[in-house]
Amino acid sequence: MNMTMWTGMKWVAVLAMAAMLTGCAGVEKAATPFNGKDLTGWKFADDAAKSKWSVGTAQISPADPKLLVVKPGGAEMVNTPAQFGESVDIYSEAKFGDCRIEVELMVSKESNSGVYVMGEYEVQVLDSFGREKMGDGDMGAIYSAATPSINACKKPGEWQKYVIDFAAPKFDAAGNKTANAKFLRVELNGKVLHENVEIKGPTPMGITGKEAATGPIMFQGNHGPVAYRNIRITPACCTIAK
Repeated sequence: MNMTMWTGMKWVAVLAMAAMLTGCAGVEKAATPFNGKDLTGWKFADDAAKSKWSVGTAQISPADPKLLVVKPGGAEMVNTPAQFGESVDIYSEAKFGDCRIEVELMVSKESNSGVYVMGEYEVQVLDSFGREKMGDGDMGAIYSAATPSINACKKPGEWQKYVIDFAAPKFDAAGNKTANAKFLRVELNGKVLHENVEIKGPTPMGITGKEAATGPIMFQGNHGPVAYRNIRITPACCTIAK
């Protein structure tokens, strides 16, 4: 056996061992459920006639810092209600299980939204900029379940980024749940907020209020102005925190 062949075999062994240690045979290609042009591939959780969602470039309203306005030509999903309850939640047609979610977002002053993983488990989106004491309803909270370890929230009107590693609940052949959902890691703006937080059941105001092996990503839209962009969801047989 020549040296080149031996070296190649060693690298194969190393990669195989890495896969065994992580429990994964491989990671699937990242999905981009938002095409950056229109809302094809998305559904509303309530009457579509109430929707204030559009596609363009978001910015804080010059007339009112609590509102967002939309300029044409951008690749952002923008929700522009003027008051609570004026718009609706929006969710992807595509469904996911174990995955890594990467998404950028912008809120206006005092605004409120949420990233619902699988349409049922909410990571809170809120203008919590400057707040010293964080609660389980602040930016970065796993809503009503876990308070963020630090306040990593930026100013209203600035783009922020979540990276969420998530393990979906598991079920046996009869449909009985065998393992709870778990947020393996949640980062906001490069800061770690949560690790290994087990969730026993859905967050209120999800799509169905029921747990399943797969589900869509949903953005809460009936609370306040918000914009989302650069949405990447990487399905995997497992996802581990770094």
